[in-house]
Amino acid sequence: MTDTDTEPRVKLLLGQLDIAWALFEHHLEGIDDRAALWEPAPGAWSVRPGPGGAWAPDWQAPEPDPAPPVTIAWTMWHIAYWWTTVHEVCFGGGEPPERTSITWPGSAEAAAGELRGLHAAWRTALEGATAADLDSADRTAALPWEVEMPLGDAAGWVTVELAKNVSEIGLLHHLYLNRPEARPRDS
Repeated sequence: MTDTDTEPRVKLLLGQLDIAWALFEHHLEGIDDRAALWEPAPGAWSVRPGPGGAWAPDWQAPEPDPAPPVTIAWTMWHIAYWWTTVHEVCFGGGEPPERTSITWPGSAEAAAGELRGLHAAWRTALEGATAADLDSADRTAALPWEVEMPLGDAAGWVTVELAKNVSEIGLLHHLYLNRPEARPRDS
């Protein structure tokens, strides 16, 4: 399919995704493992190495109210979790993976690489969507939420959720960089 043949709504969805993704790349700059694992408050949810060495997220269902603060690493895991789930349901085998099968890869750099791979796979799959695909809920029927939505709405949700999570990462990184112990002292 050439760019001139691309469904106009797909072009719009991809353009919006590109903006959210550019913000992600901007906020990734300078995030190392210490920044990713920094806990902004006591009781923050993070990712932690488990007995087998895999990094598992803190998790509770139902989520506490209010929800606890989270780390950048947890947020990166969270993006990987929902994006893997949506991609697998919409463009893969049709069934969502088990939440526990999606782990944090152990470093900010590896997590960024994983998310770049998910972005590329999602973008490539979405590029081939037709108007009929966007209007149909056939690809989204197995998504693990109660609301039925067509693929076009799910694609829009992916971008909104990405933008929200990227904003959280940006805020957490700013807070990390501006901790009192991180600021230079006046001489």
